[in-house]
Amino acid sequence: MTAYGALAAAIVLEVIGTTLLQKSAQFTKLLPTAGMVMFYVASFYLLSQALKGMPLGIAYAMWGGLGIVLTALISVFYLKQSLDLPALAGIGLIVAGVIVMNTLSKTVSH
Repeated sequence: MTAYGALAAAIVLEVIGTTLLQKSAQFTKLLPTAGMVMFYVASFYLLSQALKGMPLGIAYAMWGGLGIVLTALISVFYLKQSLDLPALAGIGLIVAGVIVMNTLSKTVSH
């Protein structure tokens, strides 16, 4: 698996874990809590695998930034929560930052 493949899988698993965190009702529901732990552990394992082929700062920025964007989308479409204009603007800036980093930074290995 490439570094980017491991990172993409880590992001997806982290987003699932975070969604289960919401569903765990502050750790009072066993199955969502157990699922959250398993998805977070798997996510961190894959993030560690991605670090074999990319710098920590780049991997973590992408993991965190894209995780925020996907989590926000899930919160709107699945959890039926709303985002106001400043929240959407902030998420847009995160996306712009990830794009700039991946297209212009010489630190990112392609």
